Parts: sequence; C-alpha cells; structure tokens
Amino acid sequence: MKKAFLFAGVALATAVMTGSAYAGVGQFNNGNFESGNFSGWEQGGGSWGGGPYPQPGDYFPGSGPTSITNVGFDANTGGNLRTVYAGAHSAQVNNDVNDYSVAVIRQTVTNYSSNLIAFAYAAVLESSHDTYDSDAFIITLKDITTGTTLFTKNVNSATASDNEFKQYGSWFYTDWTDVSIAVTAGNTYELSLLANDCPYGGHAGYAYLDGFGDVVGGGGTPGTGAVPEPATWALLIGGFAMTGGALRRRRQAVA
Repeated sequence: MKKAFLFAGVALATAVMTGSAYAGVGQFNNGNFESGNFSGWEQGGGSWGGGPYPQPGDYFPGSGPTSITNVGFDANTGGNLRTVYAGAHSAQVNNDVNDYSVAVIRQTVTNYSSNLIAFAYAAVLESSHDTYDSDAFIITLKDITTGTTLFTKNVNSATASDNEFKQYGSWFYTDWTDVSIAVTAGNTYELSLLANDCPYGGHAGYAYLDGFGDVVGGGGTPGTGAVPEPATWALLIGGFAMTGGALRRRRQAVA
C-alpha cells in the first residue's frame, strides 16, 4: 500500500507540472507544440506589398516572424484571449509589428491512420483598409491524395466584423475555435496557417494554432496551463511533504 500511495503522489505531481496530458496526436509531429519549438513543422514567409493576397504555397522557402508562446493573455485583445488553447504552448504565426511581413507554417502527414483531424486556432487582426489590401489570415486543410480542400478560413480585417470576431480598440480577434474534420484513413493531408500585415506597413495581423491531432484540441483541456498558480503549487508541495512525514513516522513506529 505504501508503494502504491507513493506512486500515486509522484504521478499527481508529474501531471500537475506538465499540465493536461495530450492524447491522440498520432502521426502528427509536435502537433500541439509542447516540445517548445517548431520541430515537425515547415516555416515560410516573406513580405507583401500589394496585389493578390498571400497564399501559403507562395512563401516556401522563406522566413517570417513565428514564435512559440507560453501560457498567458494577448495584450492586443485587452487580455481577453488566451495565448494557448491547452497545455503549455501554442504557435504564433506573424506578430503585431507593422512591417509588411508574411509568416506561414505547415505540416504534411502521409498514410494517415485516423478518420478525424482536429485543431484549434485564434486570430488577431488590426483594423485597416479594404477587402483587397488589409492584414489577414488563412488556415487550410487539404487532402493531398484527392486534391481537395477540406477546410479553409480566410478573413481580412475589413471583413472581420462578423459574429465570430470581437473588437478591442483597433483590433479584431476571435476566441479559440475548435475545428474537427472527418477524413479518410490512409490519405495524405496538409495543414497550413498563414498571417500577413497590410501592404503599406501600417497594420498587423497574426494568428495562433494549437492542438493539431486526431482528437479535438490534441487531447488537452482548453484553458489550462502547464503549471498551477504558485499558491496551489505550495499547497500541493505541502501536502506531499506532510504525506512523506506521516509515512516516515509510521515506519519509525513499526520499527
């Protein structure tokens, strides 16, 4: 019983320190970004000075501003948007610097074994110009085997006043949005996320991606972080210490 109890305490401490366990990421490499980097993902980017809107396939090879976020809140939304959907990290594609930038990430999986692809995204767009020259984002899931697009969301700040978006000052933003798509096992799939500034260097747009896998949210619990608040952690540590002391006293009594 002592060993079982101690094991349960260690397991609880590990679960608290690492956050909600992720399940079902399957063939996706680092689909929830919990490695703290972009391993498994291809990154591209460049700049946009007008003309047709940037498309993901046009920016590889290339480089653009991308980053791995930690748990927190997006300042441009007044702290109303979490920077992470679940777990400890997400990907931020582009940033809030107004400098013509375009950033994109994508991942392709072959011979996919599940019948579901899921992910979560959020977007933040600065109010700018017209439907043809504003900051924007586009997220696309393609079935490469059949040559079909299974999902696409393409919004610029001029059209971001629909019901999905909220506004804080000069910024429009979405809450985290779950997407779940039924797919055919055995096919090859590609997910890409692109975000771009306006073509005049005056307005920025960026987006977040998390939980790319074969269960919704990558198996994580929405709105959770990697570690508890300091007060909670202190209580847990204190509880473990008390448990250890009780076990020692019991062993001494038996001896």
